[in-house]
Amino acid sequence: MSFRIAPEVFDKLPELYIGALVVKGIDNTKDYPGVTEYLNACVEEIHQKLAGRKVKENTMILPFRAAFNQLGMNPNKFMPSIEALASRIEKGKGMPHINPIVDLGNAVSIKYLLPMGAHPLSDVDEEVRFAREGDIFRPFGAEADEQPDIGEMIYANGNIVGTRRWIWRQSDLSKIERDTTDVFFPIDGFTFLAPQVEAALDELAALCEQHFGCKAVVRGAVHKDNPVLEY
Repeated sequence: MSFRIAPEVFDKLPELYIGALVVKGIDNTKDYPGVTEYLNACVEEIHQKLAGRKVKENTMILPFRAAFNQLGMNPNKFMPSIEALASRIEKGKGMPHINPIVDLGNAVSIKYLLPMGAHPLSDVDEEVRFAREGDIFRPFGAEADEQPDIGEMIYANGNIVGTRRWIWRQSDLSKIERDTTDVFFPIDGFTFLAPQVEAALDELAALCEQHFGCKAVVRGAVHKDNPVLEY
């Protein structure tokens, strides 16, 4: 299996740099007070930093908004996921608790202000590419699938779209459940944010081992000079 970025994506975003972490053997059915405490601490820390400020003007948010514009997506209409999370926290709305491994990923994402996904590990290659005919996406809570716009940037497993418009909205088909044991975490960034992406990868790997007793089986990054990560 592999995680890859399609070559044509780099024509639009040549500096795209995505960290990747694969963790197996997670027991996501139990309660982990330490994870909850960590998430709450990260939310409070970012709330203090962002309170009363325009999130969309934050130096960590601006590159993602610029990338959305490069991709032809209005970031005011299709807000990057990390901007949406940060805006929620800035307004004092906190962060919902979903399940332990998602909460942990959200906490690291918030701390570093980097978009992070959490997808069930499958036996199909994970790929960032542009949508094509036959791709399907299912919004959260929906019973029917929809097709993304042809040419929009997506995360995909085969023809299953994990997220639409790159890091805008996740699919119900790629969400982490309580019985999920093996998880693929992508952390999105750019070459000029590589140190932050690497730090987030290190912290997430350490926290997975600390709280779940699971060591990462894959840790790496994909970018223009290394577009494929095998695992």
